[in-house]
Amino acid sequence: EVQLVESGGGVVQAGGSLRLSCAASGFTFGDYAIGWFRQAPGKERERVSCTSTFDGTTYYADSVKGRFTASHDSAKNTAFLQMDSLKPEDTGVYYCAAKPTWGLLLCDDEMTYWGEGTPVTVSS
Repeated sequence: EVQLVESGGGVVQAGGSLRLSCAASGFTFGDYAIGWFRQAPGKERERVSCTSTFDGTTYYADSVKGRFTASHDSAKNTAFLQMDSLKPEDTGVYYCAAKPTWGLLLCDDEMTYWGEGTPVTVSS
């Protein structure tokens, strides 16, 4: 059974940091796209980052560039999202998701596997 389990969310003051983890089981990181998404209350889900587990290529949403860093440890089958200089507008439920790249790094609503999310609240 494939599972993605996020952890590391919580409440933090603006300017603070959090590190999210996404532990994958049931498949191994090989040539996968790992995406981090978030959904704020009353808003649509948005993509935060998209990473290739093959070569580490990563794309970020403009809103988080320079503040968030996505990484992964293939040996541990775990992905991470380091979030620094957090802002109240970063508040939301954060999800990790994965799908085989098939030669194209793309993270979208058609991801194959999704976690259940971890909540992040940034207070002002």
